[in-house]
Amino acid sequence: VQLQASGGGLVQAGGSLRLSCAASGSIVSISAMGWYRQAPGKQRELVARIVSSGYTGYGDTVEGRFTISRDSAKNVVYLQMTSLKPEDTAIYYCNIDVRQVGSRLDHNYWGQGTLVTVSS
Repeated sequence: VQLQASGGGLVQAGGSLRLSCAASGSIVSISAMGWYRQAPGKQRELVARIVSSGYTGYGDTVEGRFTISRDSAKNVVYLQMTSLKPEDTAIYYCNIDVRQVGSRLDHNYWGQGTLVTVSS
């Protein structure tokens, strides 16, 4: 399974960005898709997560500003980020729990990360 993330870049505080992450490979189903981020010198943290039922969850610092969504037909997860702050600057990683062809268990995969920089 491969994850291809895109959409990162440089934006001014108060601006918006949309990240995308497309999963490809021998996928039977995806039970959960999410975004995590890691800022310099900090631990990786949950940003948002969406499960197959559509239920979503958000980290405390992004609740109300970020929106996660998915296109199940295309195996793509999106992260719409608004009202961006300098403290949102980080590498953003997509993450999925996927059932592959021939497997009885879900496996977890990480994307390569995309850099988001918010200037003040």
